[in-house]
Amino acid sequence: MTAELTTTNTPPPDGGRDSVSTKGLATNKIGVISGAVLGISTVAPGYTLTASIGLIVAAVGLKMPAILIAGFIPMFLTAYGYRELNSDNPDCGASFTWSTKAFGPYVGWMCGWGMVIATIIVLSNLAAVGVQFFYLILGRLFDSVWLGDLGGNKVVNIVTTLLFLAIATWVSMRGITTSERIQYVLVAFQMIVLIAFAVVAFVKVGDGQAPAHLHFDLDWFNPFTGLTIAAFAVGLTGSIFAFWGWDTCLTLGEECKDPKRTPGRSGLLCVISILITYLLIAVATMMYAGVGEAGLGLGNPDNADNVFGSLAEPILGRWGGILLFLAILVSSIASLQTTFLPVARTMLAMGTYGAFPKKFAEIHPRFLAPSFAALTAGVVTGVFYTVVTVLSDRTLLDTIAALGIMICWYYGITAFACVWYFRRTLFASVHNFVFRLVFPFLGGAALIAVFVISVGESMNPDNGSGASIFGIGLVFYIGFGLLLLGAVVMLVLRASHPDFFRGRTLPRSTPGTESASITTEAPTPLP
Repeated sequence: MTAELTTTNTPPPDGGRDSVSTKGLATNKIGVISGAVLGISTVAPGYTLTASIGLIVAAVGLKMPAILIAGFIPMFLTAYGYRELNSDNPDCGASFTWSTKAFGPYVGWMCGWGMVIATIIVLSNLAAVGVQFFYLILGRLFDSVWLGDLGGNKVVNIVTTLLFLAIATWVSMRGITTSERIQYVLVAFQMIVLIAFAVVAFVKVGDGQAPAHLHFDLDWFNPFTGLTIAAFAVGLTGSIFAFWGWDTCLTLGEECKDPKRTPGRSGLLCVISILITYLLIAVATMMYAGVGEAGLGLGNPDNADNVFGSLAEPILGRWGGILLFLAILVSSIASLQTTFLPVARTMLAMGTYGAFPKKFAEIHPRFLAPSFAALTAGVVTGVFYTVVTVLSDRTLLDTIAALGIMICWYYGITAFACVWYFRRTLFASVHNFVFRLVFPFLGGAALIAVFVISVGESMNPDNGSGASIFGIGLVFYIGFGLLLLGAVVMLVLRASHPDFFRGRTLPRSTPGTESASITTEAPTPLP
């Protein structure tokens, strides 16, 4: 049985609740604001900041605001490339689909693999941070140091993390509408608490109650002074990780009310909102705690994995601290749930086009969601987290550093895919020249440069937790090593799924030259 896949997946004219896309997904569900909310939830500012501030400060100190802006710029430029590609071809495969059309099946497959693996890594991080704050909250509520420290017990940590993953997997298998409704409440709560945290920190700095009491300095925003290239690259890796997840908006294109315009607008709204939030929190925490390596300093290694865990009560008091802990827990859980959306939809697209086994193209008949793909992502994430936690005592630090490598890889490829895909029309208008050539090319060049430098730096165990195998840092094996594993998996699948790799199911094309339809396996409903 075959089905025709049109090159633009727009919803049926009636736009009814039960209409579906060509891959079987529910259509006409997501608007600009709800798309941005899902993107912000995936980025998870609460979780991201507590996990990445320590890494960034360790590399660049007081230049954290400058590095955050430096990480935002390639993301912002690349977002325009995503917007242009989506406006031409809305597809839940996003980076995978577009890079395949631009560069062919091998580059496209590796781009899709990078996205899938990056998401699986971050899913494990999200669950782990959620577990940390879950036990911290219990410890504060019951005045029990033992309960608060329970998240540091490896066995308890792994078991609880797997439980969190199981719940998030189950929710994600129930479809996009369930995800959207939950996220409005969760995102609003964490953003309100984070802003309140920053405001109170500023007030305490002004009242002279802050331990560091730093005075605001515009030089904090200048990336051209006081930084070595290596420090800049390591810090930028953490910053790029901090913005990761906004492209969730683009993988939901087939489920949006306006598939050609809504995802791009949601993505841009998401990254700008996140930048403002990050700069506010970064400046507030620096002025309050400083970047020293003692006490509450952001450079203290004991605080690096959980900055808010150290600053919550000194700034907000006992009950305010518990509220912030709850906000971080909510942030982790919310992002854990929404992060399943892009990975499941990318695997759905790869299954539909024959790049993955066709089992991944299955759609749940009731929830209209790629439930098998979501289940697979949950199981693989659980296995990955268990293995890495056994190998490293500071799993979070190593996986965040590795994530920067993965993110630069597939975002960079997608940015260049925009330039090459539209190459015949780049000079047809000012719009095309700026948004299809200049912006994505600059964004892609910056990301690939950081990728190359970060891979080299990752071989040094000192640029992670210190964990190593044969003298090479664990970050290298997680980041670059998993990409190499993907190349091996690709060669295996090439033998069993030749149609995709011969360009039959998703051929290379440019606007105006692609086939009117692509024959491939129809999405299979789950029983």
